[in-house]
Amino acid sequence: MRARLILASRSEARRWLLRRLGIPFEAVDPGEVEEAVGEPREIALENARRKALKVAETLREGLIIGADTLIIHDSRMIGKSRGRGEVVEALRLLRGSSHRVLTGLAVVDASSRQLEEGVEETIVHMRRISDDEISLYASIGESIGRAGGYAIQGLGALLVERIEGCFYNVVGLPLRLLDELLRRFDVSLLELA
Repeated sequence: MRARLILASRSEARRWLLRRLGIPFEAVDPGEVEEAVGEPREIALENARRKALKVAETLREGLIIGADTLIIHDSRMIGKSRGRGEVVEALRLLRGSSHRVLTGLAVVDASSRQLEEGVEETIVHMRRISDDEISLYASIGESIGRAGGYAIQGLGALLVERIEGCFYNVVGLPLRLLDELLRRFDVSLLELA
């Protein structure tokens, strides 16, 4: 029997990635979840845990995946851009420098309540992009609602010089870590695809 995967997320990027890989899943919006406070790694992990557990409360079976991605630049967290102005502000801050992308992942078995979790970190080095490039990119609209103001899986890739670590972490769903956590439930992404 195949495992039932439930993605506790409203993130289009995470849904896109699982669909692209041919992984069968259901998506459930966890609704509003109180944001954690503390150090970035703990925040990402706790937010992911809260999302997964909130959805798990409503289900009897399945493996629920919660994820939370944070962008850290010079010890400052950069949230999701809510509009064009915030995209421009974030990209001006990030250009020509490096930042950390942290994604907390939590997987909960709805029936046993077993919880497995971890954090992935990737370093992103941005190009020295001009104000004109920033303005053009912001006008496209793909980065609204994205942490850091860019979508690396889209035209945002043109803003990046290089990355160190997991590309899919920057998209919002680190696949190697997800597979590692699922294997603790005797499930593999390769077997699901």
